[in-house]
Amino acid sequence: MAQVEVVADRPGNDVPSDTDIRAWCLACGAEDHVADLIAASRSAESTYVEWRQIHSDGMRHVHQHTVPLYQRTRNFRVYASNFVPGMLQTAAYATGVLRSITDFQKTTDDVAEAVQARLERSSVVREGNHRLALLLEEAVLYYRVCDDTGMLGQLQYLRSVMSRPNISLGVIPFGARRTVWPLETFYAFDNARVAVETLTAEINVTVPSEVHTYLRAFSQLSGIAVRGVAAEARITRAMNSLR
Repeated sequence: MAQVEVVADRPGNDVPSDTDIRAWCLACGAEDHVADLIAASRSAESTYVEWRQIHSDGMRHVHQHTVPLYQRTRNFRVYASNFVPGMLQTAAYATGVLRSITDFQKTTDDVAEAVQARLERSSVVREGNHRLALLLEEAVLYYRVCDDTGMLGQLQYLRSVMSRPNISLGVIPFGARRTVWPLETFYAFDNARVAVETLTAEINVTVPSEVHTYLRAFSQLSGIAVRGVAAEARITRAMNSLR
């Protein structure tokens, strides 16, 4: 069966219950679609949310709102193709990133407060039982999103956190033979949710089969990344380009 569509036939077109979905799938002989459809139904309103809507009154509250998600996540898997991931950003680097986003989106300017909120949310790197697997395209090390002093400090910080036992940092070299093409930046929270960042919106993926696809892509990208001394050498090379 190529596709199953569930439409609620009730006043106001309310979202169907889990029981409705199971019954519909059973009637259609599509029991293997139950988990995906229930997940899609539950997250219908929050799956695709425009950044201008999310940031309409600034970015500080977004960081504060996601603190519980970060705190309860045990295994982070992050692929970054544009910026250093937020949880590893320094204050200067985060200021450059959030300033650019605010100016581009023309939303409320609370950059200073948002930077502080981002740094506080990043406490998961140092506190609690959290493991972080991060993959960066090598180009990320060269994107000048702040001044040279700020970039140098960010790269020094990246190099220093590599020694933490809860962090695995991989760099995908410029010349790597690609088995997966460069993708949009995405954050996987355990095996339950993936947040994908596009230019105009955040896409929250909770459908199990789609989450699995992102985790499979992460695994393949991980296979072409370098770590340890080789990754450190690429960070050092990027640092030297600033001097």
